[in-house]
Amino acid sequence: MTSDLQPAASARRADGSAGDADYGRIGLGYASYRQPEPAIAALIEAALGPAGRILNVGAGAGSYEPRSRDVTGIEPSASMRAQRPADIAVAIDATAEKLPFPDQFFDASMATFTVHQWQDLDAGLREMRRVTRGPVVILSCDPELVEAFWLNHYAPAVLATEARRYPSLGHIGAVLGGDVEIVAVPIPLACRDGFNEAYYGRPELFLEPGARSACSAWSFVSETENAASIEHLRQDIESGAWDCCYGFLRRQPSFEGSLRLVIARP
Repeated sequence: MTSDLQPAASARRADGSAGDADYGRIGLGYASYRQPEPAIAALIEAALGPAGRILNVGAGAGSYEPRSRDVTGIEPSASMRAQRPADIAVAIDATAEKLPFPDQFFDASMATFTVHQWQDLDAGLREMRRVTRGPVVILSCDPELVEAFWLNHYAPAVLATEARRYPSLGHIGAVLGGDVEIVAVPIPLACRDGFNEAYYGRPELFLEPGARSACSAWSFVSETENAASIEHLRQDIESGAWDCCYGFLRRQPSFEGSLRLVIARP
C-alpha cells in the first residue's frame, strides 16, 4: 500500500530520507520536541516481552528504544541518525522494504510513528515479520480517529493529511499475521513526545514553529494555510474562546485519541 503523497519507491532525498517527508528539511530540531514519553515506552516494552535482541525500523533519533536490551536501529535519514544520543548504537542506513538481516534474526521488532512514511508498507511489514521470530510491535494512529481531535477546527488540512497518510490498523495486522492485538494508548497531559495529540491540553505549544516542524503532516500544507491556522488558534487562546470549548482538557490527566499499538505475535 502506498499513499498518493509518497515518492516513487526508488527515490531517496538528499539526506537519505526514503519516505514522503523530507527530514533533511524538517527534522533538524526533531529530537528537541520528540522525546520518549515514559508511559508510552512502558507499554511498548511490555509488548516486546522478554526479547533480548530487538530491531527498531524507522528508528529516527532513537525514541522508545529499550536501553537495557540489544537494539539495532534502521534509519535512512542522515539528519535523524545524527540526532541519536551517544548512549545508544549508531543506526544502520537502510529502509524497511529491504532489511539486511537473515530470517528470524531478532527476538522482536518495533516501529514507532513511521509506517505511514514507508514507500511500500506491505513490503516493509513483510520484511519485519521475516526477520523477527517473536512479536512485531507497531506504534501508529488510527486514521478513522485522527480528525476527531480538536485541532481539526483550526488546521483541518493538517489532520486530513495525517488521516490520509496513516494506514489502516487492520491492514497492518493482516499483513503481519499471527495473533494480532490492537491496544489504545492513553496520552498523559505532560506528554514528552510532541506529536499533535500530545498537546491536547497545551494548545500554546502549537504556536512554536519547532513543535509543528516535529510533526511531519504540517510540512505537506502550504505556509500560508498553516499561518492562517496558527493565527486563528492564537486569537482563540488570547480571547479565551479555546478555553470556553476545550479548557477542561488542561486538567484532564490523560487523553485517548487515535494513538494505538498493533502487536502481532506469531
